[in-house]
Amino acid sequence: MKKLVIPFLLLTLVGFQSCKKEEKQKETEAVKAEGEKIVSSECYKAIYEKDTIDLKLNTLKNGKLTGDMVMKVAPSTVRTGEVAGEFHGDTLFVDYTFKELASKDRIFKNPMALLKRDKQLILGNGTMQTTMGVTYLVKDKPIDFESVKYKFESVECSDK
Repeated sequence: MKKLVIPFLLLTLVGFQSCKKEEKQKETEAVKAEGEKIVSSECYKAIYEKDTIDLKLNTLKNGKLTGDMVMKVAPSTVRTGEVAGEFHGDTLFVDYTFKELASKDRIFKNPMALLKRDKQLILGNGTMQTTMGVTYLVKDKPIDFESVKYKFESVECSDK
């Protein structure tokens, strides 16, 4: 009988430890979900010649940003996708994940840098490099925010 008590106690302790791990995992998921709640939304529009870009940015509770962007750049097709990133000082660094209407099956991902000045976002021109299929802005090269095409003006968000 004494030989059965020790394995039974060990089995019980393992069961309690497993329950604690599940509780910690649920708490972690709850904290993550809380941090991903939208605190505010802002909308922007950039127009250059025949090009139009609509951008909606959602500020999350954890300080990161997500949103949607639609690029209508003449003469190419319409690009629709999502942005995700965060501010570093006054510069917003995002990854734009999008699809072109002409090639619906392919997904593209480009990095972007936007400088915030007053109520304006300026899309910068930077040197990009692709390594192992991932495109990123080169850190040693400055991003030009002066001679640019797209300057986003703050607009009222429309419910779509």
